[in-house]
Amino acid sequence: CLVNFLPYSVQMFIGKHLGSLLGKILPARKYVLKRNLELAFPEMSKSDKDKLSKEVMENSGRALFETGMAWFWPDWRLKRHIAIDKEQLDKALEIAKSGKPILVLSCHFVTLELMARIYATLITPGIGVYRPSDHPVWEWAQVRGRLRKNLALVDRNDPRSMLKALMKNMPIWYAPDQDYGRRVSTFAPFFAVKEAATVEGTHNLARVKNTQVQPAWTIREGGKYHLYVGEPLQNFPTEDALADTTRINHIIEKMILMAPGQYLWLHRRFKTAPNPEENRYPGLSDK
Repeated sequence: CLVNFLPYSVQMFIGKHLGSLLGKILPARKYVLKRNLELAFPEMSKSDKDKLSKEVMENSGRALFETGMAWFWPDWRLKRHIAIDKEQLDKALEIAKSGKPILVLSCHFVTLELMARIYATLITPGIGVYRPSDHPVWEWAQVRGRLRKNLALVDRNDPRSMLKALMKNMPIWYAPDQDYGRRVSTFAPFFAVKEAATVEGTHNLARVKNTQVQPAWTIREGGKYHLYVGEPLQNFPTEDALADTTRINHIIEKMILMAPGQYLWLHRRFKTAPNPEENRYPGLSDK
């Protein structure tokens, strides 16, 4: 894409204002953002929510360019904008060389595409879990971009292929923080919502022998993209799927609180309630 040849600062400037514009022309998305913040942070003041909403929309615009960076930038240019703690990098490289399967636990920051690209560039390539598109041009672009550094992609609805990849000791990037519906979910706390529909995928995939569940996420800090890599989870999984899912949600909460304005709050994270009659987004139909 030609815009990727623009200077980084110009891309971020355009992205910021594009995000602000999207908030005005996509009222349904802005409503979802407002409701998510009300549900997740009921104690937050209105002024703080308004400030956070503005930041989320601006970062959503920047994300359009950051996706292009992840898919199309050459390594030499991307590395100018990467930051990582040396101790965390050394530990991650050690785990990657151990030959054990790695489930890279992440979440839907607007920089998620960059996280996968940076992890593959600095540590090891792996398998991406994604949602295939019905639009042939977009499908071609996302597959080509995501396979620039990684090994393969698997459909998010294909857990069998994920298990096979782990059994072959291939790392998998996995972000279980969206609402995929009642059929595949359990209800676990997520921020102030006590019963948020959450997939049990982390618990199930981690049951593959010797799997290391390794938290990793990327946050934009100034002009750098800082890849954080946590220690592999200990005593995981257990026999209690709900307890494990709750633990994963708490880990993801801590990631998000480092930069809540860079999280994808535009998704209806809380749409599925235990009571099918409960509508957590009552104003959406007329937005």
